[in-house]
Amino acid sequence: MAAVNPSQGDENLSVVVHGIGDLRLENRPVPVPGPNEVLLKMHSVGICGSDVHYWQHGRIGDFIVKKPMILGHEASGTVVQVGSSVTHLKPGDRVAIEPGVPRETDEFCKTGRYNLSPTIFFCATPPDDGNLCRYYTHDANFCYKLPDNVTFEEGALIEPLSVGIHACRRAGVSLGSKVFICGAGPIGLVSLLVAKVMGASQVVISDLSSTRLEKAKEVGADFVVQVTNETPQQIAQKVETLLGCMPEITIECTGAEACIQAGIYSGKKKYVNQGWIQTQVSGGGGFYQFWPRAGVGFAVTQVDIFAPSSHGYIYIYIYIYNKPQGGCTQPKLATQAGASKTSNTKHQKRALHINDHLHPLTESPSFYLSQVF
Repeated sequence: MAAVNPSQGDENLSVVVHGIGDLRLENRPVPVPGPNEVLLKMHSVGICGSDVHYWQHGRIGDFIVKKPMILGHEASGTVVQVGSSVTHLKPGDRVAIEPGVPRETDEFCKTGRYNLSPTIFFCATPPDDGNLCRYYTHDANFCYKLPDNVTFEEGALIEPLSVGIHACRRAGVSLGSKVFICGAGPIGLVSLLVAKVMGASQVVISDLSSTRLEKAKEVGADFVVQVTNETPQQIAQKVETLLGCMPEITIECTGAEACIQAGIYSGKKKYVNQGWIQTQVSGGGGFYQFWPRAGVGFAVTQVDIFAPSSHGYIYIYIYIYNKPQGGCTQPKLATQAGASKTSNTKHQKRALHINDHLHPLTESPSFYLSQVF
């Protein structure tokens, strides 16, 4: 692929949130990469629930949009320029982007958990700009080459996939595990896929939406629970009845209070919360070391409450894709969203589904996982 060498006169169209309900398409200057950075021509950028939340509400907890901010953090693109100190990437390389980059070598970096650094840069988290734009600079050490047989769209989806991988690893999903997942949205579905690949014998997933639950069944859920007016205790009882026992592991992917309560009531061993604030009881949630195993990270407090970041999990994804004969479970995720060029245009909320494009493994899942975990 021929690399494009942009000039400062080129357009850098960017999706910028200015405040609640105020989303604009603006032309920003083409950035210049620093010595350790690369300039990327963006190709595929996912629309995360956090992007929608910043647009609709102007904040997520203490992260408040106080100045115009470019959205987007699930991304892939092509290198068009490299900084003077960059040696492992070159123009034309196709890369996936790890959105969380530590700004300093603090105590968390020294222990290998840089995602916990309170000063970490994270794309599209106030005050840091994201990469839903035409040209974007990023730390070269947090850009990872994509194999030729991985598309840009799949490269952008490594970030949400990483969340599921990290959650299942921190929770200790293994052969024979019985797992309850609260929420059948994008993160719930990737957590389901990863749990099954890691050997879970039975997975129950709950949601309000019958459509999402149908999709969950298509991609491997053993049981589904459609939530209506039940109490958290009643939901937990349904899960126990379906599994024949309490689940050993609960992964909470909504952040809703009732779901968190249901997860706690249902679990007998480990509970991981995958919402914006990540709560873990006897375990850990989130994602870090985005590429080395597939991409997940959280900022943590002394009481194990996490806020998401990303790093460290992509290598499992790339490793499986590079196996001979290309055999792997290969879910395709797609989004549908309204397009807009002004802040006054009505937007559709994101609808994410997983198409049934699953390919047979040439080896058992445990074989692939044993090479990485």
